Amino acid sequence: MSENIIAFILGIVEGLTEFLPISSTGHLILVGNLLGFEGEKANTFEVIIQLGSMLAILVLYWKRYLSLLNFSTIGKPEKKLDAIHIILGVLPAALVGLLLHNFIKNQLFSPNVVVVSLIAGAILMIFAEKKHGKFVSSTVDELSYKQALTIGLFQCLAVIPGFSRAGSTISGGLLAGANHKTAAEFSFLVALPIMVGATGLDLIKSLHFLHTSDIPMFAIGFVTAFVVAMCVAIVFIKVLAKIGLTVFAYYRIALAALFIIFVIL
Repeated sequence: MSENIIAFILGIVEGLTEFLPISSTGHLILVGNLLGFEGEKANTFEVIIQLGSMLAILVLYWKRYLSLLNFSTIGKPEKKLDAIHIILGVLPAALVGLLLHNFIKNQLFSPNVVVVSLIAGAILMIFAEKKHGKFVSSTVDELSYKQALTIGLFQCLAVIPGFSRAGSTISGGLLAGANHKTAAEFSFLVALPIMVGATGLDLIKSLHFLHTSDIPMFAIGFVTAFVVAMCVAIVFIKVLAKIGLTVFAYYRIALAALFIIFVIL
């Protein structure tokens, strides 16, 4: 199979899974293993296509990000999402990621950790669906600073490969009193800064693996991930309230079983 076809397949996988609560890392490892595309080049490629997914969120929410630059609304009594919400949603995971970056990359990126994380994340999502109380925030503009911080603390779980950033933040949002749509939208909004930091650090460390001959392959993966991620984000917001997290939790358990069969055994 040519590298360009592999790039297209993995771009689809990244776009489909990055913003769904099913672990993009787990899927990329599994599919990469099945395609025989592994090693340092594959790791660098994953960083590049994640940038494509991030660009999709920036395009979808650029007006919202621009509004965060209006600092005059901070601390005002009228409810409105501001930069402090984003900082509270990002800072805990950013600190954990920076402090434990080398440990995570060297010790936690293993099939066994991914399997455990897939199952643990599934349990969290089922728990969040069953235990969330009355929704007190029906839009992101109604989120309190306390809710934003709660979601940010749950996002710390996402530093563990296979746990899923979307799964942990949306679960945290439900348990904090946000409805499904609000939890998903805030999850998207805090994804960009945390992913820019994480992938930026990885990209700097991977630059020496990039060669001009790889540009077509990387470009195909980047563009594919961008287009697919944008479509998935739009549809996911619309259907999440109807289907909930439980169906994704069961999917994660099935994925963990596939991981055991094809990667570990």
